[in-house]
Amino acid sequence: MVVDSHAVLQSQAHTTSTASPLNHHALFDNSESSQNLQSLAMPLDEDTKEIRDKYRPFILDTPSANDWVENLELDTALQMAQNNLRLTNQRLKVLVLYGSLRSRSYSRLVALEASRILFRLGCDVRVYDPEGLPMKNDRDHGHAKVQELRQLSLWSDGHLWVSPEQHGNLTAVFKNQIDWIPLTTGSVRPTQGRTLAIAQVCGGSQSFNAVNSLRILGRWMRMFTIPNQSSIPQAYTHFPDEGQPDDQRLKPSGNRDRLADCMEEFVKYTILMRPHLELFGDRYSERNERRVKAEKEKAKLEAQG
Repeated sequence: MVVDSHAVLQSQAHTTSTASPLNHHALFDNSESSQNLQSLAMPLDEDTKEIRDKYRPFILDTPSANDWVENLELDTALQMAQNNLRLTNQRLKVLVLYGSLRSRSYSRLVALEASRILFRLGCDVRVYDPEGLPMKNDRDHGHAKVQELRQLSLWSDGHLWVSPEQHGNLTAVFKNQIDWIPLTTGSVRPTQGRTLAIAQVCGGSQSFNAVNSLRILGRWMRMFTIPNQSSIPQAYTHFPDEGQPDDQRLKPSGNRDRLADCMEEFVKYTILMRPHLELFGDRYSERNERRVKAEKEKAKLEAQG
């Protein structure tokens, strides 16, 4: 099924204005000055040390007043996120996946920069480490890394996927993570109806093969992929050399700005769509399948009785 994301946004904006607490006025209520909303990042007293140590490697030990993420003008998204948090008392839950095990993985570095933007916009961001995840097989469904990945997907409201492009496509490390997430687990679908942001890093000139494949994967996993996407060419040139100051931070560029665009758009879409997650999972074919199954069970019981 091909989804017209712009049409969905228009439809959901109308729906939230009439049938949901997240109405248009609430989402864009500017009664509080945006200048008072520099950050909605989760404070320490709302977080736990275990989660922060394991899933938030993007948090800086020594934040800088000149940090580019903190200085982004994100007024509309910040206002939407604050009003959504006030109305629901729930942060947007975002699972971040990247596609390389290299010690200096540029897909990981980009994923961490994107996570900093999402964290500032009030999201509960958790980055999954693919190190130790077995190759997809039919024996390791109970493996701790497999179970961790599946539980994080169930927990999430949306995903961010960042993969390198290697040999013209996404990497095995990234695809292996998606292969371990089932379309269904009993009556539960771990990814259905969730929003998805996608990005890729390139070793050479700019390409879009990996993000195109990620978009196909997202559709196959029944997710709503945002229209925008990020592709960073010659990724190694967008960071200072290893060992230099800020060697894990993106340099100023149009590609960095595009990454910010994508994260801002992702948060807006997720705020609009999260209240309707169950609606997106309501399908005629599945209702009919349950009805047929129930009728067979009834007939079997009657035959036995």
